[in-house]
This record gives sequence, C-alpha cells and structure tokens, in this order.
Amino acid sequence: MTQKERYERVTEWFEATMPAPQTELHFGDNYQLLTAVILSAQCTDKRVNMITPALFEKFPTVADMAAASVEEIYELIKSVSYPNNKAKSLKGMAMTLMEKHGGEVPGNMDELLEIPGVGRKTANVMLSVAFGQSAMAVDTHVFRVSERLGLTTGSKTPLETEKTLTRNFAPETLGRAHHWLILHGRYVCKARRPDCLNCGLTEACRYYQKGMK
Repeated sequence: MTQKERYERVTEWFEATMPAPQTELHFGDNYQLLTAVILSAQCTDKRVNMITPALFEKFPTVADMAAASVEEIYELIKSVSYPNNKAKSLKGMAMTLMEKHGGEVPGNMDELLEIPGVGRKTANVMLSVAFGQSAMAVDTHVFRVSERLGLTTGSKTPLETEKTLTRNFAPETLGRAHHWLILHGRYVCKARRPDCLNCGLTEACRYYQKGMK
C-alpha cells in the first residue's frame, strides 16, 4: 500500500465512522478553550473538565483571570498535573491577552506563541478548533497513532509529524484528522495495549501488518 493509498483509506474510514469529531474539553468561548487546553497538557481532558466549571465561575472573563493572584488560580486547579506552573501560565496568559490583544485570543500562530503557557500544539488546537483553520496539533496520541498506522515513518519530533500530516491530509480534512487521531489513540490504539481486534483500520495499518511488534 502506497502512502497516498494509506491516507485515502484512513480518511475514508474515519469520515464514515467519525464524520464530525469534536474536542472532549468543555468550553463556552475562546478564552475558556485556551484555558482548558493549557490545563490539559500532560493531563486528561476528564480531569480538566472536572475543575473548569468552578474556575470559570470564579473567573468568567479574561479580565477576571488577569486580576486574580497566582495563588487564587492555583487553589482551583491544584488537582491537575503541574498546578504551580499552570497557575502562573494562566495568569500570564490572561495578562497578555488584556495588555496586547484587548482581552481577545489572537487567531495567528506567531501571536499565540507569545502567550505564556502556549506552545505549538496548543496554538494549533486554537487555530483549528476556535478559528476553523487548517492546522494539525500533535500530542502523544497523534504522534503514536500516525507512526503505527504508517502515516509517518521514523518521525523523531512532533513538528516532523505535524509537517508530514499537513502535507498529506487534504487541507479541508486536517482539523478533523487531528481529532480522529487523538480519539483513536485514546480509545482504540492505546499506548500499551492497542485494541487491534476492534479497529477498522487493520488492513491499512503498518503496525498490525508487521505483527504488532
């Protein structure tokens, strides 16, 4: 199977089985989405969704978050991973949005990367989910599933994976492909015990074809 054929098969299957994938993070606006994505780094969406209702009740706007102390933010997010760093990032994020962007989340990569707590993955999530742009955010699930399926070959970094996926998925498909690969990795193609028997992509999967070695 050629790379082009593999991408076509993967796209066809996901479009049939998951036509409208969505992030599992709960949010009401771009400020809430950015907050949730920053909190989700090395943490489950389930855990983030447990703490954000109280966080957004206390700080419903960017201005409210910017005016809060790091200690106040910490108390509401302390059950996530790395709460000290994330509390500082959220404070810095809100202050940057207020000082440089009128309290709004910017819609371009360069400005997003200037925000505390925002790396390339988070920026790509915002571009894709919040602004409907053709962007591929690569987390551990996307990185792993792409390599197993054969969408990438010997990729060493998330950026390398991002570039390969962006080059080979159709632009109008890229945003959905991000969610396809994340959700597939989260529930089927798991890190330790991939559920190949319940996967509809085995005929196109390099990992399966090689005997799951």
